[in-house]
Amino acid sequence: MSHPTRTLAAFLADLHYEALPERVVSRCEELCLDWLGSALAGKGQPPIPLFERYTQRMGPTGGTSESLTDRRLTSPHFAALVNAAASHVVEQDDLHNSSVLHPGTVVFPAALAAAQELGASGRELIVAAVAGYEVGVRIGEFLGRSHYATFHTTGTVGTLAAAVAVGKLLGFDEDRFVHVLGSAGTQAAGLWEFLRDGAHSKQLHAAKAAADGLLAAYLTAEGLTGAQRILDGKQGMAAGMSQDVDLGYLTDRLGERWALEETSFKFHASCRHSHPAADALLALMQVHDLSHRDIEHVTARVHQAAIDVLGPVARPTSIHQAKFSMGTVLGLIAVHGQAGLDEFQRYALEDEQVIAFKERVSMQLDPEVDAAYPKKWLGRVAVATRDGQTFSQAIDDPKGDPGNTLSRDELEDKFRRLAAFSGGAPPAEVRQLIDWAWQLREQPRIVPLLQARENTCENKGADA
Repeated sequence: MSHPTRTLAAFLADLHYEALPERVVSRCEELCLDWLGSALAGKGQPPIPLFERYTQRMGPTGGTSESLTDRRLTSPHFAALVNAAASHVVEQDDLHNSSVLHPGTVVFPAALAAAQELGASGRELIVAAVAGYEVGVRIGEFLGRSHYATFHTTGTVGTLAAAVAVGKLLGFDEDRFVHVLGSAGTQAAGLWEFLRDGAHSKQLHAAKAAADGLLAAYLTAEGLTGAQRILDGKQGMAAGMSQDVDLGYLTDRLGERWALEETSFKFHASCRHSHPAADALLALMQVHDLSHRDIEHVTARVHQAAIDVLGPVARPTSIHQAKFSMGTVLGLIAVHGQAGLDEFQRYALEDEQVIAFKERVSMQLDPEVDAAYPKKWLGRVAVATRDGQTFSQAIDDPKGDPGNTLSRDELEDKFRRLAAFSGGAPPAEVRQLIDWAWQLREQPRIVPLLQARENTCENKGADA
């Protein structure tokens, strides 16, 4: 423990496919498909066209790596930038509870872009993704709850996770992993203030984390050096970004505990902090045979981070902002029975019954729920009915959590919905992509996954 960064780097350098349990390889394939669906669903969604136009203006007119939403080939840097932003916009990307990190939305864009450029195999991509998840999750846990209160962990820690994934594809040894963590950590950024304005910063955070991580890795391969103790040094990340660090997380059961197995799939198309209450309300209404018209008020009993993240959104003015409104999420659950992509698109801002129900929802800090967080995200709701009755419901494992995970059939259904939502891929291509993911370990070479549009100077000028 005298130098936990180097201990972690040594583990990463020695990590190989044969050391991965079968269940970890299978989960990586599932998380890859889940991420790919989120990226396709981002097609045409604000602000993704802005990222595409920036890439068309600044990037090459051709390349080895694909931008999934506009089907253009470009450099790994710009492919990672667009794909990360796209996969973080519809709020369906995975989340690891105790680190409060969305690992897939930063690891897979960087790793896929680099794998396509390097001609890596499916197994090499899997090992890279596993390495990225391990580092991202462990550093997120290390930085603690105080970090998340101000910093968007996916933007900060995600930069290091992406860098490590690409570094693994580049064949880094222990020393280079230490350097790449230093160069990625010094770029780590992402602040929560955007929530109050409904700004597009959340997608920028993911985009920059993936692209900057890739930047750090490719420069490290060329010989760029980085801080040796970027995590726990006197002026490192912990010193500037946390008040409750725990060094033990960085090396806890390396090679025995696998972060991918602990990562949750998102069932509802909203901020993950709303999911436990959404599941609890749905269960309560089913158990007591209630409709939204029967309910006078709902109290969602939550952890403090839910109040911090969802509390600023009192009057959502965009669909994405509505996904950070506890009232809107519970309104969709109560009125329409689910809070999926279509429900948000059709009802979140215009359905008068949803809007009225939103005003009957409040959040309350619950000591039990707060004490369990972030290792467990507990769902607790209390409902008062119009006829004077009161009911409560508790959910300990929200849908999608490791203890209540999605099956492969459910993941395929989710993927089809995500691809269809934005027209990201037609049914025949969807089937091919599902088969590709389930056979990822057998892929001899990672190549572009979609039928690409022709990249020409004329197209570039017209689209810019």
